[in-house]
Amino acid sequence: MPNTETVRRQRAIGGALGVAVLAFALFYHFFPQLLHVSPTQNTPRSPMRGQPTTMGFDQRPQAAPVSMASEIDAGPPIVLAPASVIAARRREKTTEIALPAQKTPDSPELTALLDRGDKALAADHLVGGKDSAAMLFTSALKEKSDSQRALAGMDEVRARLAAEIEQDIALGDADAARDALAALKALPSGAAEAAPLAQKLAILDKVRPLLTTAATQLQDGKANQPRGDSALDTYRQVLQLDAENAVAEQGITQVQRVVLDKALAAVAQNDFAAADAALAEAATIQPESQALQDTRGRVEGMRRQSATAMLAQARSALDAGNLELARQLATKAQQVSADLAGIDDFNERLTNARLYATYKPGQVFADRFVDSTGQAPPMVVVPTGSYQMGSGDGERGHDANESPQHEVQVDKGFAMGRSSVTIGQFREFVRSSGYVPQSQSLQGGSIYDEQSGGLRDDSSATWQDDYAGKRGQDRLPVVNVSWNDAKAYADWLSQRTGKKYRLGSEAEFEYALRAGTTTRYWWGNDAPSGHIENLTGAGDRSASGRRWSNAFAGYKDGYWGPAPVMSFTPNAFGLYDMGGNVSEWVADCWHDNYIRAPRSAEAWVNPGCGRRVVRGGSWGSAPEMVRSAYRQGAAADLRSARVGFRIVREL
Repeated sequence: MPNTETVRRQRAIGGALGVAVLAFALFYHFFPQLLHVSPTQNTPRSPMRGQPTTMGFDQRPQAAPVSMASEIDAGPPIVLAPASVIAARRREKTTEIALPAQKTPDSPELTALLDRGDKALAADHLVGGKDSAAMLFTSALKEKSDSQRALAGMDEVRARLAAEIEQDIALGDADAARDALAALKALPSGAAEAAPLAQKLAILDKVRPLLTTAATQLQDGKANQPRGDSALDTYRQVLQLDAENAVAEQGITQVQRVVLDKALAAVAQNDFAAADAALAEAATIQPESQALQDTRGRVEGMRRQSATAMLAQARSALDAGNLELARQLATKAQQVSADLAGIDDFNERLTNARLYATYKPGQVFADRFVDSTGQAPPMVVVPTGSYQMGSGDGERGHDANESPQHEVQVDKGFAMGRSSVTIGQFREFVRSSGYVPQSQSLQGGSIYDEQSGGLRDDSSATWQDDYAGKRGQDRLPVVNVSWNDAKAYADWLSQRTGKKYRLGSEAEFEYALRAGTTTRYWWGNDAPSGHIENLTGAGDRSASGRRWSNAFAGYKDGYWGPAPVMSFTPNAFGLYDMGGNVSEWVADCWHDNYIRAPRSAEAWVNPGCGRRVVRGGSWGSAPEMVRSAYRQGAAADLRSARVGFRIVREL
């Protein structure tokens, strides 16, 4: 009898084992998938066809279990599966023939013989020798012709032989298929199953030399070319003879792979046209293949990567000012990937750079001086375009010097001063440069005379005064400056900023004044309805109560004389005071009409000309003189209380 210590140890071990078993049971119940067990799947194993059964001597062999169907459907092609699996698939597709009823049970000796047959089947020893499944089941049937186990076993032998033959034919092994076919014909009832297989074997005999030829063509680099003498053509010829030939199908897949490799090789060399051609060719071979879809994805990814890199190089070239190289790189990038992200923005930048340097139409900027503090007047980028310069004979107020009306192309963007140059801006120029304006060097200009209501010469009037000869405020437009003074100011700005400043051409001025309009004035055909410009308004009064004899009816702007710049509404291009406040000098020489005038926006200049063009209305201009087409000529040294200027900056 065990002692107390032994009993205690046994109880401890037993308790521990019990806890372990309970834990395993709970783990199995709640987490069966971790043990690779499905809690809902409990399919009993059915005996293979021809295997002994324990449910009675007349029990029919059961069909292949459900788990076998999933095994058949998974993995490599069916022709590469074992013959037993192929045979099971064939049985699924055929109607099972009922076996004759067995009258008496199998004897023990017969049962032993059938057991040996089942073992031969399990070992896949179908034919050849007395211990083969075919011989053993044949012996059993001779002994008892109605033995269902023997009949089922023989049926399984024939099915597996037929499966092996199909497999050999599919793999192109005609010799093995022929040997197995002879064995099948020798079996009871084997001739019926052998007939269709013999036809397939005959087809194989026809396609074997073709498959050999195709393999040689593939090895010689004739995958899909030349037409009519390629592996692809030969494999397709095989499929016409044998639509399910696995070797030919695999060969066509290999041909497509060769073509897809060409596409990838072309992409590696940035030859996307050749890659597209190879992909198109591959699509004619197997249009739905996964390899084709995968390669398309890889090519597209490499295409976008290459195009993105080219676009980055184009941006660098654009930033460096090399517009032609930037255009070439961007064009190539877009050819590589038509819907490349960012290409539209880049093309807009390139267009702006070509037309407006680094600016955009409507953009306001001011250049800083390169040699000291300070900056140039604010400029507005004027968009490119075209317009009809001058006026037609039917326009009210038309003058012959505005003819012939003609189209002008503004092909190059430029920037124009937002307003006329002010007294304060001109003073900075005079103080910095030491320049002596002609109102001082030639002694005087003109001022408004309240008594007469017109302008009169005054030898003491200078650019520092307002229209009446009094000290002018810095924000007023500078007047009593000559064309020569205006040009000197523009030249000084060019020197101080390192940019090209100049007076605008007459064509540029009218284009900017109209700002896309075709009416008499930039705001319409009649008197303005709002606070538009500093004009001769019928409601305006001078300090002594004078009124204009020829004015815009119903209009009042509140000024008699120039107003501080930018006091009114800008036009569509963002420019202020283009049609009023003060008239302005432009670069052109005066011509009596537009005959032989340039069709571009360049200035029309004759060497040594003494008269220049003045454009735009002023605070004292009659309505006909405010029209967008109105023009007048004046001596280059003229100083007037109604005339100032604004500048243009080339981009």
